Amino acid sequence: MTYFVTGTDTDCGKTLVSSALLTAVKGETVGFKPVASGCENTEQGLRNSDALALMAASSIKLPYDDINPFAFAAAIAPHIAAAEQSVTLSPTRIQAQLNMAHHLGADFVVVEGAGGWRLPLGDGHYMSEVVQAMKLPVILVVGMKLGCLNHALLTVEAIERDGLVIAGWVANQVDSQMDNQLENLASLQQMISAPFLGHIPHLENPTAEKAAEHIDVSLLA
Repeated sequence: MTYFVTGTDTDCGKTLVSSALLTAVKGETVGFKPVASGCENTEQGLRNSDALALMAASSIKLPYDDINPFAFAAAIAPHIAAAEQSVTLSPTRIQAQLNMAHHLGADFVVVEGAGGWRLPLGDGHYMSEVVQAMKLPVILVVGMKLGCLNHALLTVEAIERDGLVIAGWVANQVDSQMDNQLENLASLQQMISAPFLGHIPHLENPTAEKAAEHIDVSLLA
C-alpha cells in the first residue's frame, strides 16, 4: 500500500512520522521524498536530511536520486528554487518518478510531501495534484503547538475537498511547553473523524525507533 504523508506546516514532524511508519511496518518498505529544498552539497551531489532519513528507515535500498529526484540547495520554497534553476516541477514528472514504486514489490510505501498540503510547484500546479492523480490515501501529521487546531482542521477540509481519504493522523508534540496539551489533543480527536494513529511526545533525541513506539500502524488496515 502507498500512502502520502503531509503535515499542518513545515517542521511539524513529517519525516519523523514517515520514518517511524517505515520502521513499525513489517515487510518490504520504501520511502520517497520527491521534492526537497535545503539540501547539502556533498561529494555525491545534493543531499537532503529528510530523504536520507527515509532511506535509512526503508528496507528496500534505492539510489538517492530515485528517492529524491528534485533536490535544491536553497532552503526556500521549492517552486522558487526550481524556477531559479530552470527546472520544471510538473505533477506529471513527479508522478512518473513515483510510479516505480509499483514495480519494487514493496508492501508499504511512504511518499513524504514538502511543507503543507498545498505546496506550490509553479505554473499554477500543486503537489496535491500528484496525490489526486495517484489517488493516494493520506496520513496527516499535526505539529502540536499553539494554532494547531486551526491548521489541522483547514488541512483536513482541503484534503477531503480534493476527494481524497485521510487514512489516519498522528499528533507530534513539537512544542514541549505547549499549554493544555491533553485538552488540545482531545479536541482534535473529537473533530477529526479519521483514525488516530498515535501521539508522539516531545522527544529530546528523536529517532524513528522511539517514535514508532507511539504509533499504531494496525489502524491503517
